[in-house]
Formats: sequence, structure tokens, C-alpha cells
Amino acid sequence: MDLNSLRDERKKWLTWKNIAPFQDAIRSLKTYENVEVTLGDRVEVQIKDLSRQDAQQIKETALLMKPWRKGPFQINDLFIDSEWQSQIKYNLLEPHFNLKDKVVGDIGCNNGYYLFRMLSQEPKKLIGFDPSAIYYSQFQFINHFIKSDIVYELLGVEHVEFYEHKFDTLFCLGVLYHRSDPIAMLKSLFKGLNKGGELILDTFMIDGEGEMCLTPRDRYSKIPNIYFVPTVNALKNWCFRAGFETVEVLEIMKTEPTEQRKTEWIETQSLEDFLDPDDQTKTVEGYPAPKRVYIKAMKSL
Repeated sequence: MDLNSLRDERKKWLTWKNIAPFQDAIRSLKTYENVEVTLGDRVEVQIKDLSRQDAQQIKETALLMKPWRKGPFQINDLFIDSEWQSQIKYNLLEPHFNLKDKVVGDIGCNNGYYLFRMLSQEPKKLIGFDPSAIYYSQFQFINHFIKSDIVYELLGVEHVEFYEHKFDTLFCLGVLYHRSDPIAMLKSLFKGLNKGGELILDTFMIDGEGEMCLTPRDRYSKIPNIYFVPTVNALKNWCFRAGFETVEVLEIMKTEPTEQRKTEWIETQSLEDFLDPDDQTKTVEGYPAPKRVYIKAMKSL
């Protein structure tokens, strides 16, 4: 696969009429040297001696790029209150990985919130994959101030196995249920790992001891591109069929309104709109309400 040709083609996405204003706004931002970065629950940037005019320009640029799904971020007094409180997921997973001096990829990285958090572990290289020009622009906006060496590729999970090098650790958070062939996707991730590499993944799940999955007829939680929602045992079987040697369940968590909710930074529906108003244990379609399983799958040495 010729990834360089694909990269060149996808760079043209940044000239689309709905994306070009984002790019213009980012290019018009000043470069700030006196910047303090904090990589905590909020990815925070403090710019010393920021003028009121510059602060307003930064705010207008951030508002232009809505919706902000992942975060939160803060730039001086500007708080980007994203739909997802992504620190909940990151803090849950962080005790289960060590990225020091490793080559790390985040598949479906959105605007890079998790990648920015990972910088504190001093990986050798950080690469994000996401074929979304909007999320790429949000990443560029935040990285304009942080000035990290994170590489953001406008590529998808199907390109990981053909990438120029292999990975020690791959994250794939909230992607698997969007794929109509989950085992093929897991095989692609498996092929993208070095020997002894690890995959950290989360996906929707349903309760049950059996080796089965829910296949929504049309939508699940108002989302059209949800294909399979497995039991934990079915997910493990998918991983084994993809080639992984071991699968460890790290956590199972129901999605709560404290983690996903509507804010002024998305202007669209969120979790509360996806659930049955009379029975919060079900989606509006009558399926079990969203619950996620977090796993670590290992490739043999």
C-alpha cells in the first residue's frame, strides 16, 4: 500500500470549504514562547502575558471548530468543556501501561487528548491515526501551543499493518464497534504490533457468560454504524482468532452522564438523549444501555 500517495490525497481534505476556515484560523494565531503546559485531567496551557485581544482570537478559533468530543482542554481562562470527560477513561487505563521509550500508536485518536496525556510517560514516539479533518484541525490548534512532536496521520485502522514501522503499544478506544468486520480489524492491529507488543482496547459490551453478540438492526443508542456488541467471552474469542496470545480484562464500566454529556462545546445530542427516558437501563431502541469493557491483549514474543 502506497501510504505517501494516500497522505498526499488526504492533505487535500484540509482545503475543503468546511475545513479551510479552521486551517486559516490556526495559521493566523501568534506563536507564543512563554508557555507552561500541564498534562493532568485537563490538558492545560498557560500563556504568560496573553493580551485580551489574543485571548479572544484563541477563543473564537476554538469555537469555530465545534464539536469538541474529547477533552477537556484549558488555555488560560478558556475552558473547552468537551462532551466526554476523557480523563475518566485515561485515568482508569494509565495504571495498566508503561510507555517509557516505546513506539506508541493511538487508533481513532480524535483530537489527540489521550496522546497529549501520554507525553508525560516519555514514549520514544507517539503517532495518532484518525481520518477526520475536523479532529486533525483541533489537534493542530492545541499543538500550536504545546509544540509536541506527536505525529498525526489522517489514516485509519486499516492502514496500521502497512505503516512504515511496527508499534510496541497500540491503543484503540471506542472504534471496534464501528467496524463491520471486527476480527479483520483486530488482525490489522495484531499485524501492526512488534513481537511482545500490547493492544489496549475498549468497546461496547453486553452482559452474559455466552460467546455471542448483539447485532442491532438499525441503530444502537442512536448511532447508525454500530455493528456488533459482544459479550466479554465473544470479544476474547475475536482477539484469539486475530492471533493474540492472552487477553486480560482491565475493567467493565457503564457509561454515566458524569462521563458523557451535552455541553456548549458540542451543540448536539448526548448520552441523556440516547437512553430511554422511562428506563435508563435501556437505549431508546430498547437495547441494554451502553457499557464498556477495557482489555489488554498481548502478542507473543
